[in-house]
Amino acid sequence: MEQVIDVKGLSKNYKQVRALVDVGLQIPRGRIIGLMGKNGAGKSTFLKCLLGLLKYEGSISFFNKPVSEWKHDLYSHVAFIPDVSGLDPRLTVQETIDFTADLNPTWNADKAKRLFAKSDLPCNQKVGNLSKGMKTKLYLLLTLSKDVDVLLLDEPTLGLDIVFRKEFYDLLLGDFFDESKTVIISTHQVAEVENILHDVVFIDQGYIKLHESVDHLKNTWKIYEVPQGREDELLAFKPRSLARSLGMVRGLVEGNPSLSDARTAVPNLSDIFVAVVNN
Repeated sequence: MEQVIDVKGLSKNYKQVRALVDVGLQIPRGRIIGLMGKNGAGKSTFLKCLLGLLKYEGSISFFNKPVSEWKHDLYSHVAFIPDVSGLDPRLTVQETIDFTADLNPTWNADKAKRLFAKSDLPCNQKVGNLSKGMKTKLYLLLTLSKDVDVLLLDEPTLGLDIVFRKEFYDLLLGDFFDESKTVIISTHQVAEVENILHDVVFIDQGYIKLHESVDHLKNTWKIYEVPQGREDELLAFKPRSLARSLGMVRGLVEGNPSLSDARTAVPNLSDIFVAVVNN
């Protein structure tokens, strides 16, 4: 599997704060990766380092070429959605679309026409008069209209209503992603993206705590539930988390122990994330 992004020994300090510590990751083509962590875990710093927007220690390469050698050519292959304040408030929505199309050689006019035709964005309204949700929607659709190899999303649906959040991820899968693309979604809203991810990266206090495929996690982590009188049997398998309710005890276990007559369930990524970062 071709490696699109190769990160080795990546560290970043803000004065006395260690934002990233010796991060090493290899990201292949054709995957959607969830970069998951609490607020302040280092997610945004990691994405900005990938793009060379911050100084850092270590090495980062795209397509076997260091970021420092790409310069502006990198943006023909990689799209990033920063804060929506980057939009010019003086332009109308249509002028913003036209300006972005003229500026980007990777602009796909047919895709853009299809995406914006399905949106409710007011083409003649100035960007400065749009709500934050509408500005975010505009930025997302502008980004999805580019034909790039790598898409970096930093909390992409923050501030959007639930209807467009679902619509956005449907668009991401239907109009952008294919086996030639790579998508990294930074979020702390794990449940929202769980069903579209191939891999997850858990980051906490600047450290990578886990990098694994979702399928592997779902196959190797299980929730076991037994009566509280059998709690010692469950504890013998060293559960990563434990909860008691209504005379039952539930434990999240890595591996597939043999625990007779126990109820079992497949955990969600939120369960696994909490267990990993809290241990």
